[in-house]
Amino acid sequence: MQLKHLKTLLTPQEGAAKVTCMAWAPNNTKFAVCTVDRVVLLYDEQGERRDKFSTKPLDAKYGKQSYVVNDMVFSPDSTKIAIGQSDNIIFVYRIGEDWGDKKAICNKFVQTSSVTRLLWPAEHAIVYGLVDGKVRLANTQTNKSSTIYGTESCVVSLASNVSGKGILSGHADGTVVRYFFDDEGSGESQGKLLMHPCPPYAVAWGANSIVVGGCDKKVVAYGREGHILQTFDYSRDRTEREFTVAATSPSGQSVVFGSYDRLRVFNWAPRRGVWDEAKPKEILNLYTITSLAWKKDGSRLCAGTLCGGVELFDCCLRRAIYKNKFEMTYVGLSQVIVRNLSTGTRVVLKSYYGYEIEEVKIMGKDRFLVAHTSDTLLLGDLLTNKLSEVPWPGSGGNEKFFFENESVCMIFNAGELSLVEYSNNEILGSVRTEFMNPHLISVRLNERKQRGVEDNKKLAYLIDIKTIAIVDLAEGYNLGTISHDSKIDWLELNETGRKLLFRDKKLRLHLYDIESGVKTTVLSFCSYVQWVPGSDVVVAQNRGNLCIWYSIDSPESITMFPIKGDIVDLERADGKTDVIVTEGVNAVTYTLDEGLIEFGTAVDDGDYDRATAFLETLEMSPETEAMWKTLSKLALEARQLHIAERCFAALGDVSTVRFLHQTNQIADKVSDEMGGDGTAFYQVQARVAMLDKNFKLAEMYYMEQNAIDEAIEMYQELHMWDDCVAVAEAKGHPELDSLRGNYYQWLTETGQDEKAGEVKENEGDFQGAINLYLKAGLPAKAARLAISRPEITNNSDTVSRIASSLIKGEFYERAGDLYEKIRNNQRALECYCKGGAFRKAVELARLAFPAEVVKLEEAWGDYLVQQKQMDAAINHFIEAGCSLKAIEAAIAARQWKKAVHILELQEDSSAGKYYVKIAQYYASMQDYEVAEQLFVKGGHIKDAIDMYTTAGRWEEAHKLAVKCMTEEEVMALYISRAQELERDGKFKEAERLFATVKQPDLAITMYKKNRMFDDVIRLVAKHHPDLLTETHLHLAKELEAESRFSEAEYHFMEAEEWKAAVHMYRVNDMWEDAYRVAKSHGGAGAQKQVAYLWARSLGGEAAVKLLNKFGLLEHAIEFASSNFSFDFAFDLARLSCKERIPEIHLKHAMYLEDEGKFSEAEVEFIKAGKPKEAVFMYVHNKDWASAQRVAEGHDPESVSEVLAGQAKFCFEQKDFQKAEAFLLRAQRPELAVKYYKDADMWSDAMRICKEYLPNKLSMLQEEYERETSKKGIRGVEGLLEQAREWEQSGEYSRAVECYLKVKDDANTALMEKCWMKAAELSIKFLSGDRAVEVIQVVGPRLTHLRKYNAAAELYLNMDLIKEAIDVFIEGEEWNKAKRVAKELEPRYEDYVDQKYKEHLKNQGKVDSLVGVDVMAALDMYAERGQWEKCLDTASKQNFKILHKYVALYATHLIKEEDAPKALQLYVQHGAPPNPQNFNIYKRLFLDLINLPDTDGSESYRMWADLRNFLLQLCENMSKSAEANSPAHEDFEQMLLIAHYYATRSAAKGVEQLISVAAKLSVSLLRHTELVPADKAFYEAGLACRAVGWENMAFIFLNHFLDLCDAIDEGTLDALDHSDFLDTDIPFEVPVPNKLCVTDAQREQVRDWVLMVSMDHRLEQVLPRDERNSYEASLVATNTGLRSLPCVLTGYPVLRNKIEFSSGGKAANKEDWNKFLMATKTTHSPECQDVLKFISQWCGGLPASGFSFH
Repeated sequence: MQLKHLKTLLTPQEGAAKVTCMAWAPNNTKFAVCTVDRVVLLYDEQGERRDKFSTKPLDAKYGKQSYVVNDMVFSPDSTKIAIGQSDNIIFVYRIGEDWGDKKAICNKFVQTSSVTRLLWPAEHAIVYGLVDGKVRLANTQTNKSSTIYGTESCVVSLASNVSGKGILSGHADGTVVRYFFDDEGSGESQGKLLMHPCPPYAVAWGANSIVVGGCDKKVVAYGREGHILQTFDYSRDRTEREFTVAATSPSGQSVVFGSYDRLRVFNWAPRRGVWDEAKPKEILNLYTITSLAWKKDGSRLCAGTLCGGVELFDCCLRRAIYKNKFEMTYVGLSQVIVRNLSTGTRVVLKSYYGYEIEEVKIMGKDRFLVAHTSDTLLLGDLLTNKLSEVPWPGSGGNEKFFFENESVCMIFNAGELSLVEYSNNEILGSVRTEFMNPHLISVRLNERKQRGVEDNKKLAYLIDIKTIAIVDLAEGYNLGTISHDSKIDWLELNETGRKLLFRDKKLRLHLYDIESGVKTTVLSFCSYVQWVPGSDVVVAQNRGNLCIWYSIDSPESITMFPIKGDIVDLERADGKTDVIVTEGVNAVTYTLDEGLIEFGTAVDDGDYDRATAFLETLEMSPETEAMWKTLSKLALEARQLHIAERCFAALGDVSTVRFLHQTNQIADKVSDEMGGDGTAFYQVQARVAMLDKNFKLAEMYYMEQNAIDEAIEMYQELHMWDDCVAVAEAKGHPELDSLRGNYYQWLTETGQDEKAGEVKENEGDFQGAINLYLKAGLPAKAARLAISRPEITNNSDTVSRIASSLIKGEFYERAGDLYEKIRNNQRALECYCKGGAFRKAVELARLAFPAEVVKLEEAWGDYLVQQKQMDAAINHFIEAGCSLKAIEAAIAARQWKKAVHILELQEDSSAGKYYVKIAQYYASMQDYEVAEQLFVKGGHIKDAIDMYTTAGRWEEAHKLAVKCMTEEEVMALYISRAQELERDGKFKEAERLFATVKQPDLAITMYKKNRMFDDVIRLVAKHHPDLLTETHLHLAKELEAESRFSEAEYHFMEAEEWKAAVHMYRVNDMWEDAYRVAKSHGGAGAQKQVAYLWARSLGGEAAVKLLNKFGLLEHAIEFASSNFSFDFAFDLARLSCKERIPEIHLKHAMYLEDEGKFSEAEVEFIKAGKPKEAVFMYVHNKDWASAQRVAEGHDPESVSEVLAGQAKFCFEQKDFQKAEAFLLRAQRPELAVKYYKDADMWSDAMRICKEYLPNKLSMLQEEYERETSKKGIRGVEGLLEQAREWEQSGEYSRAVECYLKVKDDANTALMEKCWMKAAELSIKFLSGDRAVEVIQVVGPRLTHLRKYNAAAELYLNMDLIKEAIDVFIEGEEWNKAKRVAKELEPRYEDYVDQKYKEHLKNQGKVDSLVGVDVMAALDMYAERGQWEKCLDTASKQNFKILHKYVALYATHLIKEEDAPKALQLYVQHGAPPNPQNFNIYKRLFLDLINLPDTDGSESYRMWADLRNFLLQLCENMSKSAEANSPAHEDFEQMLLIAHYYATRSAAKGVEQLISVAAKLSVSLLRHTELVPADKAFYEAGLACRAVGWENMAFIFLNHFLDLCDAIDEGTLDALDHSDFLDTDIPFEVPVPNKLCVTDAQREQVRDWVLMVSMDHRLEQVLPRDERNSYEASLVATNTGLRSLPCVLTGYPVLRNKIEFSSGGKAANKEDWNKFLMATKTTHSPECQDVLKFISQWCGGLPASGFSFH
């Protein structure tokens, strides 16, 4: 984050005028500054001063100067300011919302000591610190204050965490205490958190750590539990002063510390988990910063100074402009301010969890914000300033956002819909759905307040395209699922979420009531639908109608208007609702009845008076009536009885109105007398329950009040006597009997004899009851009573009365029961039979009349048949033995199997007729096998055959027929049947019959006769495949004859005779079809041929058009020409391609020529523009005259051809004279030369050539030479002879060529002589360029023959200096080469030298090379690894060169892991302070200290050499430019380590000095940045163990084991350093690559450590000295003072010290004397060497009277 100075709010003064405190209001609109004169200035957020007020002392008598304002803080609502004063008081001022509001003190809290610091983390709770060390809490609501905790030390700082739920207090003794009001689940500890080395005046609590600064010029970052994370130490910076104040950014990601002239900024790096220091903001002459205040949105920081100045800074990580509409200011990693550039409004977007905001987008018509962090999603509404942050693990950024709903954002991701309500930090709900269209999702969140509903959040969405789910988001359960029968394309909940409208693809509109779960179809052909905003009114369109439901609770009451166009929108504003309809190009508005809409809203809001008032203004109509009904129901439910009365009056329900009127009178009376709500009175409640027909509830209300008489009266009024008597009985009412009497009297009066009978029966008057039952015409009831009471059955008179009554009423069964009861079995049996109660009759007969049972069974069966209960009858007939009746019943009952079963048991032949019936059923059911068996059993075989033939099952019919007919009969039957079928046109059936009797030919004939050729083919293919092709051809020809060409074509194709089909179409002039067939079956050639023939048949223009259509014009012309149809070809060409005419003429001419018609051919050739062809034709036929004629007439160029032809002919005839004459006439002498040459007449050829072609003579001569040499007449001699001839004749060029051609490997002298001759001739006689060419040919040849001098001489003749030099070099004639270069071309001298060096290098003659090029020779020695020679040679050069190669050799040795040898190299040759060597020195040092097993006395020499080498290096460096550089300091450090190692090795060799060796091992731990940590701890541990310092040994070896484990893991992050906390042993050390010990050594150490840790005698602490610090630590824990290390042991030198003349060196006297003593007594050369070194290093030894020899 960077700070940018914006402006100065308050100008600083000349002297000290400290700004004691400042504060920003949480709402970012106000900024307060308290000046030195105790006045509070108020600024707006632009930094303009707008207001001010003065503070006051505790008591006015002490005066204005008696106090200072120590701190000031705004309340969370930004309307108050708390002021903490040094005169032991806190005042709280109300400053109001607006500028200029009156300022008043609203709270004061008097304290016992001065107030130092203030925080106001929550409403009504001010936290403050006092000088006496207490941290207290003041409650502004109760005006009380209490102590949170107390300490002994003054509170110097207070800080809260980002959420304000935790506080930190810093105290003057360095203590920092933490306290939580709510730890928000972090589990962090409370109480004393840490001790800072100095008073923590500047404390900042960031999001992830606590940062503290103070007067020690250090900024320390502490972890959550107070351990040090980082230290920023500025104590060495002279310009830095103490840190006075700190501020944390609102997000906790940045902190700023103020000191002198400077603001230091620290930013938290979440990925690395550390604070990074940004560039500090330095402002000269700002002086000490006394207070800091950070604006709550993170965008501004104010700093107040000692001189009273206030500076305003802009804080921002980066800024970006989004879409040119918004400015994004990133004020922290987790905080962004979004400003609308056009309106200037701002929104602060902040990650509540402190995550880094990655990218901010503004979507949804620039209204909604979306931002991602690594784990959350931030959403916001810019209009309402509602922001949410919900957990959102990385989803790859594939979400889709929908902002159609203003209160909720819909997010789709991977098939899941998540809903986020703005201003809510939890996801409202998630559901799985694949449908992302906002029309298929409806969300309603508290859109209209309803009575008794707190949180109304509903969602409707599609589970699949036909299923809607409705979910209660607040409670998180499913309200219902609607399964529909077709696809749904729109849905919407009403604003209260109680009703759902949805439309399907069939344009049907449905309403679903969520509470009752009822679905209603309300409209068909619905093209538009919408809820009217703010109401439950629905507007829809159905074809040409506008439909409105003002009361959706009664969907049948609908208001319709015809409209001409389509509804496009619905607008509701200013108490008016308009439906906008497009009619053509115009938009027409239809205004809805706002009153009706108003009614619905009033009802929903429970404002029934308003609803009534509104309904009274309306005329009565079906809609209004529906509304009155709705209102009446709601008013009753809400106990608003007056309104209910008015509603029923409007509906004309007089009785209800009267009842309600009386009820209201009671309620009003009670209300007047007793006050309160009369409707709660029990009578009113009971009457309302009666109105609701809930009489039991009404009874309950009466009974609760013990109003029994009223309850009885209610039931009497309602004639509910049963309930009335029940109440009286329950309460033991005295009037019970008279009530019963009244009830009976009322029953008899109203003719309710049955009820009266029941009453009598209940009273036990059975006789009276029976009389009443009979009177009421209920004999059955009387009979039931009589049967149950024995005393009545004994009264025969009563029984006979009942029985006669029953028989009269045809209750025969009941009469039978009665007779049976009185043992009159005969009458009982008759009654049972009459009443059809045969079961009872049979049971009675079995007991009383066994003989009658069979008869009864038959009668029962007949009765059942009569009743059409055939199934039941069967068994009774079987019981009665009536088999035929049983069979008939079974058939009638369609119990066919049962019928067959009974039939099979019959022996009677008369049953046979039933077989046919049953068989016919099975035949109809196509169960032919069973039917066949039945027909056969019944002897109706013919019927069976008929059945099979009818069913077309000829094979089965045939089988049966064969059984009972002769073969001829069968054949005759089948053929005749087949012919019948043929006549009826049932060919398939006929064919099957023919097939059955194996007569396929008859079937083929039948099909042929009926011209069903497909079937003919099918049968022929099946029965006569050999005749198939023939049949196809036969049919094709027959069809062709009938002009059924397409069918004929099919058969031709099947017979694979496509040519015949083409021919058929051609003959019939059906060219298109011919072409089609040729194209699809005959390939390209046939297709083209047919097209050609077609065109030819057309001729003229038509032919051209056709051929053009097929793109075959060129081909047709070509074809016509090739087939000698020249006339057609000419026709086509003339009409379309005139350019082709000459070509046709040419073809015609060739045709005529082939036919021998030369004169006609000549004409055609000339027409074709090819007279030359005519000439050639005549020449070919040796008709020279005609040829001459045509040539002269038409092609003069050809005349010479004719003459040449004649000449050739004469040559062939050996008539050379004539031939030569012809050729010369034809001006073709070259042909004459050729013919003479071919005839081997070279002299004639030469003659003509010399005469007519002198320029070609030389070529001819060459050719002649080649010819002669080819014939090998003379070989080399021939060439020489030829050359000499050329030379004599002055043809030098040719002579040179000849000489150069001489090649005879056997005779090199001859070759050399010839080539020299050629060179000589060329130099003398030929041109310069040609001579150079020759020399360049001869030179390499001579070089090849190793004639270097001769070659060089030639080159020099031609001034080719470079080539001459190269020849000498090749011949290794170096001196000649040098001389030539020196004398003739000095610039080549270097070139020769270079070549000479390369030669020496390649030959490996390094010693010679030294004399020529030392550096090259040295490089070569180095390359070959001849380092001794290399260094020897280099040492003879200068120091710089020597050290270059020393460095190279050292590097080589280090790579070879031979560091000791590399050290010896530098010991021998010295250590120059060259910066480029520093890495080698460092690497050498590190490799040596990493060497294993070098801690013994035998390694002394190596360490001494290293020490001496480093001393020399450091001395050299101090005299060079590198003096006091970081590198110099590093080497001084290394020198110290090497000295310790050397001294340790020396001490180890002397028994008395073993403790010195151990101390050195311990001191080396201080240097583990360089010394391998594992090795250092291992050696220190073993050394301590050896001298018995077991505590230290245990700690070091234990740490060594931890290190080993960490090295195995590859990181030291998890290492525990707690043992070395207050020591100078470093924690941050490099990880060693590998361990310094073997596994066995490691295990030994592990065993020892385990053993010691089991034995609890050791305490795990390092020994301390008089400073109360670790004895080997140079830095004192308490004071931070650093002591000098002893030059012998490395331990701190405290009291008894020996100082050396060289500054900064000292020794512990005790150790020094011990060492001197040991050296004297043992004469150890190593120890003497150590003292010698110290003398050299420390500038002499202190006087001791000891000298070394």
